[in-house]
Amino acid sequence: MGTVHARSLDPLPMRGPELGLQADDIDAPEIEQEPKQEVLENKDVVVQRVHIDGLGRTKEDLLSYEIAGVFRAKNLVDVMKKSHEARQKLLRLGIFRKVEVVIDTSRGEDALPNGLDVTFEVTELRRLTGSYNTMVGNNEGSMVLGLKLPNALGRAEKMTFQFSYGTKETSYGLSFFKPQPGQFERNISLNLYKVTGQFPWSSLRETDRGVSAEMSFPVWKTSQTLKWEGVWRELGCLARTASFAVREESGHSLKSSLSHAMVIDTRNSSIIPRRGGLLKIHQELAGYTGGDASFLKEDFEIQLNKTLFWDSVLSASMWGGLLLPIGDKPTSIADRFYLGGPTSIRGFSMYSMGPQSEGMAGDYLGGEAYWAGGLHLYTPLPFRPGRGGFGDLFRTHFFLNAGNLCNLNYGEGPKAHLKKLAECIRWSYGLGIVLRLGNIARLELNYCIPMGVQNGDRICDGVQFGAGIRFL
Repeated sequence: MGTVHARSLDPLPMRGPELGLQADDIDAPEIEQEPKQEVLENKDVVVQRVHIDGLGRTKEDLLSYEIAGVFRAKNLVDVMKKSHEARQKLLRLGIFRKVEVVIDTSRGEDALPNGLDVTFEVTELRRLTGSYNTMVGNNEGSMVLGLKLPNALGRAEKMTFQFSYGTKETSYGLSFFKPQPGQFERNISLNLYKVTGQFPWSSLRETDRGVSAEMSFPVWKTSQTLKWEGVWRELGCLARTASFAVREESGHSLKSSLSHAMVIDTRNSSIIPRRGGLLKIHQELAGYTGGDASFLKEDFEIQLNKTLFWDSVLSASMWGGLLLPIGDKPTSIADRFYLGGPTSIRGFSMYSMGPQSEGMAGDYLGGEAYWAGGLHLYTPLPFRPGRGGFGDLFRTHFFLNAGNLCNLNYGEGPKAHLKKLAECIRWSYGLGIVLRLGNIARLELNYCIPMGVQNGDRICDGVQFGAGIRFL
């Protein structure tokens, strides 16, 4: 087998045999090898053939889109780069356990003097795989069991069954995922699920049985998602002390909605970003495709991050949302916004601010409009213990949060709405320690000082613990 002589390209983490000089192939003095190396690096080469070894149930036409760029390479360095890019695309499909790349000189009667053959040696995943892991949500944890059928039909389709048992929520569901060949970001998915959740701040238990279909695709620098969802919802009281307002909304309802989401995310990390920004806009329209819930719901999220001196990071974020009922029927407690807790307005109990029921129960009923803002300063731990290792997972955290949640009278006009949202602002400040759990979640231990507390709000003055993925 011939050998391609090339200088090492350290930034390219290619696996497989080294693309360098091999001891067994040295047949001439070392001084005569340098001209050949120079020729291959500086003159044009032609990729004559691309082989994929190890295929079983995968259709070859799917992979032709992923490796097409290799044929457009013009020199050896370009071949290596495009082969690495193709390898990354093959791994992204989620159907191979291992992909290795071998680049060799062409052989055979039709071989050109500057011809190359590229071989991808792949190992497919098993037909059925299982998983067991834990997940961290917004201040709750869960155990997840899953079964997957990767590459179910031979073109990167995936069928997944998942069961989750958590502290506040239990769910199971079946999903089917199908990407567009050559455009992995363009995909469709179908989902069938059942979710049972407990919401102690509202003395509410909710069981959702639903089906959804969604399509994702990129547009310029954005990620777009269109979704239809049909849900049979069953609301009930979590405790005998539930207020009349919660009991009044108990029972069955059917929601059929169309939604759209747009995301622009340039952050280097979604857990504790050091730079970049996030813009997320979501709209949901219910009632026009059936069901007895009718509303228009809009919400957004903005985040900006900037690295400062001494490895510190300044982060600013803002959330907001509006729920507009359509028709004479009021909105449901299951569709309203909730605010407060260690993942939003720190220093307040979980979702324990804003409109609530009358009487001793004091159940929180959610609001139809809200806003929340946060300013954060992340710094390394004092004296940098464990620098370059475990200590880098920790950050010191200084924060200032503010926000409001209320119901609006839609006959009053925009100025009255803004005035009401600006009244009775809750805010808090404090400091703490943040622990990053890989790219999965983060933990916070903060000392909080809540301010602007209103009647009925539940506060957590002092030490507060938070765990989750999405933080204000």
